[in-house]
Amino acid sequence: MSFPSILSFLVFLAIVFAVAMSGAIFRPGPWYETLEKPGWTPPNWAFPVVWSVLYVMIAIAGWRVYEAVGLVTLPFVVYGLQLVVNAAWSFFFFGIKRGDLAFVDVILLWLLVAANIALFYPIDATAGLLLVPYLVWVTIASCLNYSVWQRNRATFSRAA
Repeated sequence: MSFPSILSFLVFLAIVFAVAMSGAIFRPGPWYETLEKPGWTPPNWAFPVVWSVLYVMIAIAGWRVYEAVGLVTLPFVVYGLQLVVNAAWSFFFFGIKRGDLAFVDVILLWLLVAANIALFYPIDATAGLLLVPYLVWVTIASCLNYSVWQRNRATFSRAA
């Protein structure tokens, strides 16, 4: 791998790391522990583990497409938007405790990740496939967000 290629990969990692910082800034904390959750909620330790793996896969996917064709406008506009929407979710859910806004955000995220897969796959099939686990996890997160929000409507109302 050439130096420019390594450098571009590090840039993608840095961008995705910046997005991941939202989850470090807006943490679940004691408030989240008090919420009623469905029985199928993943254990707390699973979230940072899964997200760490997914963020590396997201960075690799973006990097692979960049290496293949450069900064193609539409695929990278969608890629950038899904990263921004991803970062916003922690702010909505944990930061301002708005389950409703977080749910809208995660649905938009799902649509953007699906679009990103559709745009990346024809350019680099591996890049598109690297985003599939992300879409699966966002699907689970959407269902969990909705369930927790609905089970705790009064708590979310008081927190706002």
